[in-house]
Amino acid sequence: MKNNLIKKSAVFGLLLSSFLATAQKTNLTVDLTKSVAKIQPTMYGVFFEDINFAADGGLYAEMVKNRSFEFNVPLMGWSQPNSSTQSMNKDSGIALPMQASADRLNDDFCRVTINNDKVYQIINEGFRGMGIKKDAKYNLSLKAANHDNAIKKIIIQFIDANKNVLGETMIVPSSSDWKDYSAQLTATAAEAKAQLKISFEGTGIIDLDMISLFPEETWKNRKNGLRKDIVQLLYDLKPGFIRFPGGCIVEGMTLDNRYQWKKTVGPIEDRETMINRWNVEFKQKQAPDYFQSFGLGFFEYFQLSEDLGAQPLPILSCGIACQYNSGELVPMEELDPYVQDALDLIEFANGAVTTKWGKLRADMGHPNPFNLKFIGVGNEQWGPQYIERYKVFAKAIKSKYPNITIVSGAGPSPDGAMFDYGWEELKKMNAEIVDEHYYKNPEWFKENAARYDKYDRKGPKVFAGEYAAHPKGVEDGFKENNWLAALSESAFMTGLERNADVVHLTSYAPLMAHVEAYQWAPDMIWFDNLNSYGTANYYVQKMYSNNKGTDVLSITQDGKALTGQNDLYATAAKDVKQKELIVKLVNTSAKAQELTINLSGKGVKSKGEMIILTHDNLEDYNTLAEPTKISPVEKEYKVSGKKAEVNMPANSFVVLKLKLK
Repeated sequence: MKNNLIKKSAVFGLLLSSFLATAQKTNLTVDLTKSVAKIQPTMYGVFFEDINFAADGGLYAEMVKNRSFEFNVPLMGWSQPNSSTQSMNKDSGIALPMQASADRLNDDFCRVTINNDKVYQIINEGFRGMGIKKDAKYNLSLKAANHDNAIKKIIIQFIDANKNVLGETMIVPSSSDWKDYSAQLTATAAEAKAQLKISFEGTGIIDLDMISLFPEETWKNRKNGLRKDIVQLLYDLKPGFIRFPGGCIVEGMTLDNRYQWKKTVGPIEDRETMINRWNVEFKQKQAPDYFQSFGLGFFEYFQLSEDLGAQPLPILSCGIACQYNSGELVPMEELDPYVQDALDLIEFANGAVTTKWGKLRADMGHPNPFNLKFIGVGNEQWGPQYIERYKVFAKAIKSKYPNITIVSGAGPSPDGAMFDYGWEELKKMNAEIVDEHYYKNPEWFKENAARYDKYDRKGPKVFAGEYAAHPKGVEDGFKENNWLAALSESAFMTGLERNADVVHLTSYAPLMAHVEAYQWAPDMIWFDNLNSYGTANYYVQKMYSNNKGTDVLSITQDGKALTGQNDLYATAAKDVKQKELIVKLVNTSAKAQELTINLSGKGVKSKGEMIILTHDNLEDYNTLAEPTKISPVEKEYKVSGKKAEVNMPANSFVVLKLKLK
């Protein structure tokens, strides 16, 4: 990595020196004497939705698919290659799904009859396989009821595609009643597509349930926790907030399969498995094995927010199913349970341990409040039906919790009749924050860098809750996260920061995707079963969130903000805590540009830092094989007096950091 940075620095040095002779020259002025607006700590955050196998099979480190046999096809993810149903080994044995009681949640289990312990086995395929690392340890747990104590051993093995054993352990089932067991496997080789094989010593009947496997090394080494490498990428962003759990997943295709937070807390084994709404949403990207175990539930979301130093921002159903699907409405006279869910969630997050939901939080291991400050009502609903329901939520929440800030929505588009209607009605109600979404082509993002310049300073604040540049005519997938898309977003974001008095929260979307199981692209982070990487878009977000500052400053050319003149965009801020001037500059031109930044007011120290993100091919993108192909390079920067000379390479995003005197 270090050698790579040295090579990149050398290349940039050559590029910059060659650009000097031909670069267009622009004079800018930064006024250091006064703050234009305060930048909220929540300015740059992340939006998590369980799409693209982002939770099960992704952030949530569980490796066994359908661990409790609760999928609508109870043995999905499991195979029994030598059973009487699959081969000529008619006497080997068979696994059958069973249900102890139709009245209880998660009560399905697997009854295994072993007639020939030398042959019979069941195999779990994992989430597009299981990623194991050589010498790493993996913790297995399961529930078993060993009828008549007929089975002497349960043998658990990692195997590869050729059935080679890559790690082994065993469990002795000692009770005919249900009992919890645990064991540990150590992988003897690295394998991205391992599977979990279970075989038996002895013949007879044994019931199995909740067969679970986690790496021992998780984020903060929490038992049955989150994937460390993915959380590290989030941690490095220094996000101001985490919006969860969606997204359209909040709404559900119908109200029955909306996200219900109360079903995602409490003991893991009691959380009701549910089909993921993205399972069949896109005909070309159907994923019939996409379910939600809710092992990553609301408690874990709050805990992750705390780990990252980010404000939690939960979004709840407002009683309207996805309007692109059924658009099902709960009648107004039946809305109370939905409103109560919101009130109870605030109690779960902030309530004393003597309250019902505060006690549950404490029982789960977190007696201290999570300090929830925001709650969202609805995802991207629109129309009069949304407004009348929002009014009921807002009244109830503010009556009981006046200090909670409510996020409302303006629909799925950044313009149009429904967008205008939503904003007009929300303004009348003195709504606090309105969520805007835009998935547009790169040109739109460059053309809309001044979008918020004329927003009403006395109206609701803005949450740019979902946005991403979608390049035209680019094949769906990793290629959509190309440098053109990221660069155009960096230009647009100068307008977000410049208008920080109006824009209080922003987040790219979606956050992450499994390379073999995605429904939607582009995505900020991509991963497989062993590795993960940040896209060029990720590095743009990181450069903003790691260098946001506390106060917006004026940066102008001939008295005007730089919003695309000569393909240049700019914003400036100071950080009063770090005593720094931070200037963000974007050049979307195919030519180099030479800038002179005149500093009015107090001077800066002679040495500073420059962070450069650029690439010579707008269609290029990062991959698992080349995860940092497009990534920032840092170099020392020197200032002479009150003038900062910046040589902007073609198609580049630069952050200049100077210490204030």
